[in-house]
Order: sequence, then structure tokens, then C-alpha cells
Amino acid sequence: MKILYAVQATGNGHISRAMELMPYLQQYGEVDVFLSGSNSNLQPNLPVKYRSNGLSLFYGNTGGLDYWRMWKELSLKRIWQEAKTLPVEKYDIVLNDFDSITAIACALKKVPSVGFGHQASFQSKHTPRSLKKDIAGEIVLQRYARASAYIGLHFQQYDDFIYSPVIKENILKADPKNNGHITVYLSHYSDEVVVQALHKIQGIRFEVFSKKVKQQERKGNVTLIPISNEGFTQSMIQAHGIITGAGFETPAEALYLNKQLLCLPIRGQYEQLCNAAALKDFNVSVIDKITNEFYLHVESWLQNSVVKPLILSHSTYDIVQKAIETGRSFQKNPEQEFFPDIFSYQK
Repeated sequence: MKILYAVQATGNGHISRAMELMPYLQQYGEVDVFLSGSNSNLQPNLPVKYRSNGLSLFYGNTGGLDYWRMWKELSLKRIWQEAKTLPVEKYDIVLNDFDSITAIACALKKVPSVGFGHQASFQSKHTPRSLKKDIAGEIVLQRYARASAYIGLHFQQYDDFIYSPVIKENILKADPKNNGHITVYLSHYSDEVVVQALHKIQGIRFEVFSKKVKQQERKGNVTLIPISNEGFTQSMIQAHGIITGAGFETPAEALYLNKQLLCLPIRGQYEQLCNAAALKDFNVSVIDKITNEFYLHVESWLQNSVVKPLILSHSTYDIVQKAIETGRSFQKNPEQEFFPDIFSYQK
């Protein structure tokens, strides 16, 4: 069996999940990866056969999106051409982790695909949403990577096609400790903004993972550390608490480890606002942005926050098996048209 696995490379979570899933997928056949996006900080240890700059999100220095850079990087002509040339028709199963080029390619060539990953869970109206409505954000979540069927991942099973988060094996087997430090990953803020805010908090050590530094740098109570999958994981396992954005993979791992968690959603990113709404059910502290009073929020969080741990209902093996079974179901019903309609939208 030949499997095409399209992986969104905006941020690190999709790549980290793909590396964890790869040994399971390869048990079913030959896997080729289409890596789409240009702003991940992880080196993908994946069988990448096709690459594209895709449609990437870029962040500013103060907690929001860099819309100007996103506009400059956008090329609809390139995206359309890449969709036409991506050979999705050569594969028995197409798994799409939120990539628009693969979705367009499958629609053009009438090839069925499985929408797989966290964003796929938003095809359900039962998945938590932000109280602040965002029609454009909702349309992106539902139409950016349309598929024939979906296998969603989320903190809880909000619908029958939604499964547990994929947790890295070394976290599943970890013996969590509390060495007293706080692990920090805020890619949507500059190091300078983060360090200045954390310097105001006395008596606490912070391990800040940075996309800029090449080696560890100590600045008072803050240690800046280059981003690496293993380094970040070990820091979390041994941390007292974790401060990060309201993405999916890192909060899920923090909750599984039963660590205190403080989230700062990326401003303007609707998915993260929706995740923040879901995280409140786990007693996670959420604040809008870093301000002059940020240190007061952190001190209060450290004194009062007790999270509800994440309980996994499905193993990684179960999730991959379900994704493969869903992909195979298209082959069992060749007379039925399963290809996605990328132009439809259900409110």
C-alpha cells in the first residue's frame, strides 16, 4: 500500500505529531510525506518526498500574526500549480493534516482523502468554540483543507470521529518530576519581550525555548535554550509548570503530565481562541497577552492553579488504525464519489 501523508509545517506541532505517527503508518505500507509550510523550527525526521512553502502563518513580536509578511509570501498561482502537479492519484490512501494544496489536488483529480489531525475536529459543531465569534476563522477551519472524511484529535471526544491527542512515546513512558523551573515556549513573542517580563518574577527559574539562539544563554533567572524536540520534552517532564500558546500538542502533553499550565493564545488566530475555551474545562489559566502586569498573573497562577489531568481514551495505534480503515473504505466502495468539495461550507 502507498500512503501520502500531507503535513502542515506551520509551527512545530504538526511535524512533531507526524514523527510520532510515522512508525505506525509504515506498518501499513510505503509512506511519502508532503511537507507544506515554511516556518517550523524543527528538523523533520520524516520521509519527505514533496515540499512546498504552502500557506504559512507568521508571527510578530508581541503576540499576534504578521499579516504583512503572510501577504508577501502568498502566491495563489504557485499554490494552484503545485496542486495540479501533486500526484495524489498515485496513492492508495491520502492523509491530510490541514494542508490546502493537497485538498485542492484531491478535489481537482477526484481523489478521496482523510482529513486527519486537530483541525479536523472542528468539522463538528460540538467542538468548543470561542465566545468571540469569527466567521472568517470558522470558514478557514472548515474549508482550508476539505476532505472526504475526517479523523479529528482533541482534548476530549466531542464527537464520534474525534479521538485523543497523539502523545509522544517518551512522554507516555515518562516519570514526571518537579525540578522547580517553568518551561516557556511563546513563539509569537520575541525573546526580548518574554525575558523582560519574566525578570520581574523573583525566585523562579524559567527555561525559555527560543527560535533565535544557537546555544544556551543565561540571563538572570531566565535560560534561553535552542528549540529541539527532545530538549523541550525533557524540560516539560521535569518542570513545575508550563507557559505556552493555546495550540494543541504542547497543552495536551502538559495536561497528560499533570503540570500547571498557563496559555496565551495567539491574537487573531481563531483556532487558538477555540482551544483556550476548551482548556478552561481543565482549569487551565488563560490570559490575553503579555502586559506590564504579566508577572502578577504568573504569580497568581503559580499559587492557585490546579489542572484537571488529560485522560487518553485511544492509543496511537488505535488512532492510526482508524485512519487507515477510513482510507481503505473508499476503495471498498468505488462506485461512490468520495472526493471532497472544497467550495462547500456548512454553518
